Amino acid sequence: MARLNVNPTRMELKKLKARQQTAKRGHKLLKDKSDEMIRQFSVLIKENKRLRDEVERELSEVLRQFAIARSVTAPYSAEAAFAVPSVAVSAKCGVKSIMGVEVPDIELITSKRSEGLPYAYAEMTSEADFSVAKAAELLPKMVKLAEVEKAVRLLADEIERNKRRVNALEYIMLPQLEETIKYIKDKLDENERAAIVRLMKVKSKG
Repeated sequence: MARLNVNPTRMELKKLKARQQTAKRGHKLLKDKSDEMIRQFSVLIKENKRLRDEVERELSEVLRQFAIARSVTAPYSAEAAFAVPSVAVSAKCGVKSIMGVEVPDIELITSKRSEGLPYAYAEMTSEADFSVAKAAELLPKMVKLAEVEKAVRLLADEIERNKRRVNALEYIMLPQLEETIKYIKDKLDENERAAIVRLMKVKSKG
């Protein structure tokens, strides 16, 4: 490992020792942060898998019921029935922090435009009723899934960046500082021995 290009003086040695202590503390803090982020990431990954499995299963059932409802209903009747939604949906988008990483925080706001389903019960089948009710239940889960998946990606990026910082400290900066400190100590010891030898020679001549 190449050492730093510094003058081998006691003042420089003091500065480098202070930098080494700071680097060691920084390395420990970053390592602890990395460990906690990985723990949080694992929790999010499990939540993401659970939500995705639920959404895919329920969405498949909703689409199946929709297909059945359309197959037994005249096309114009189905289109007219579903043309006007009975619920207005908006999203309040914000951010929250996970270990210093800003991730999305989405709140769905729903308001009913009318009571009941957006069509007369006599016009459509029970499969349509099931589909509409299930789709309304599924929407918040789909939004939550999108929120969690984005958080997973952002946290994964930050874990990777933090890992590079930890590695830079562990494998580059700290070894360089250690090698440079050793070099300065050796130089100072060498200079001290040379000074003692010169002093002894002066005394012997006296």
